[in-house]
Amino acid sequence: MLPLDTLAAFSMASILLGLAPGPDNLFVLSQATLRGSRAGLIIVLGLCTGLLVHTCAVALGLAVVFKTSALAFSVLKIAGAGYLSWLAWQAWRAGASTLQAQAPAVPMHRLYLRGIIMNVTNPKVSIFFLAFLPQFADPARGPLAPQLLLLGGVFILCSLLVFSLIALLAGSLGHVLARSPRIQIVLNRLTGLLFLGLAIRLVTATRSTA
Repeated sequence: MLPLDTLAAFSMASILLGLAPGPDNLFVLSQATLRGSRAGLIIVLGLCTGLLVHTCAVALGLAVVFKTSALAFSVLKIAGAGYLSWLAWQAWRAGASTLQAQAPAVPMHRLYLRGIIMNVTNPKVSIFFLAFLPQFADPARGPLAPQLLLLGGVFILCSLLVFSLIALLAGSLGHVLARSPRIQIVLNRLTGLLFLGLAIRLVTATRSTA
């Protein structure tokens, strides 16, 4: 069992990382603004499920594959960039009437899967976990795998808290912005550019900068 002071320091670092601008919280921000708080919270659950996958991968040592294999890293990042590019196109071509009529009707399970895919297809998350989590683990306290799973769970809880807050705030803002069709179109365009930017950022990522 890790000492409380270590867990407290790790929790604080995790919260600060969750607040720092990044692909996941920007994704939550844009989707909650467009689709409402409930949709944003569902996406948050998907993202956190993806973080669970990365946590297990690190604990089992699978993340080392993405750090050492250029092919595995490239395949996963290209798949993720392709998915983000498709989301960018869908957002760019959507108009105000489409947003009002269809956005609330998107199945919740589809938004949940979108959050999972968004997170899992980013190999830099696994590499980040591989670099971040072990800093708070202590081999003197026993096997590392259970400690890494515990740290990953704490990180997920902190991310869930921060991302949910972002979703709730953005959803409230979205209700105001949704009254203007022109603003809706602008939001769609900005969302499309955001997804495209994330796709470019992902596809140009290198293992050495992860």
